[in-house]
Amino acid sequence: MIRAELDPSFMETKRNKQLWEFISTRLKEKGYNRSAEQCKCKWKNLVTRYKGCEMVEEEAKRQQQFPFYNDLQAIFSARKQTTLKKLCSDEEEDKGRYRGKEKGKKGVSISGSTSESINDGNDIKEILKCFMRQQMEMEIQWREALEVRENERRLKEMEWRRTMEALENERVMMDIRWREKEEQRRIREEARSERIDALVTTLLNKLRRDDHMKVREGLAGGFDGLRFYRVREGLAGDGVVLEVFSWLA
Repeated sequence: MIRAELDPSFMETKRNKQLWEFISTRLKEKGYNRSAEQCKCKWKNLVTRYKGCEMVEEEAKRQQQFPFYNDLQAIFSARKQTTLKKLCSDEEEDKGRYRGKEKGKKGVSISGSTSESINDGNDIKEILKCFMRQQMEMEIQWREALEVRENERRLKEMEWRRTMEALENERVMMDIRWREKEEQRRIREEARSERIDALVTTLLNKLRRDDHMKVREGLAGGFDGLRFYRVREGLAGDGVVLEVFSWLA
């Protein structure tokens, strides 16, 4: 990783804008068009996921959840080793300065040198404590940031589900209303058909009775006065049209 190669440089300086620009240039050479700001944001996201995977106990699951876990673990392990080496180097320098002072000063009592050695040891312990405290604070901050993001994701997911449920309920209600309207329309159609059938039947029966009476009267009075009726029935809208045709025999 390009970022891993430059990690010592990042540790040495706080103004790392030029380093991110250098990474962006290296990526462009490899065919990836990323700005310095995009590279920086990507690194922060990778570190956040790495901190989150540290809570997983099994190594295999860590690698499954975060493919770059081993790469970042190597970076942070190397960073810790570098820090410890620097602390040891500072300790050696302090001891060297102490020996020089001891040689340069004559007549220093044994109790005084012992006290100074104890003070140096205490300083190193304080440095180590400070370093460990900073590491713990950083880890707590990363965990808190991860928890906040997880809560935000959970809230968004709950909101999305509520929206989907509301849309589904609305669709079901629309379907129910449509079915009710269709049922009412069918009932009205059936009732109208029944009324039409009843009216047609009544009128036809009346016309048949009238025809029979006139036929009997014609037979009794002769065929000259006989009239025949033909009934043609049809529908127009909701009503019934009955046309009676009559002619002389």
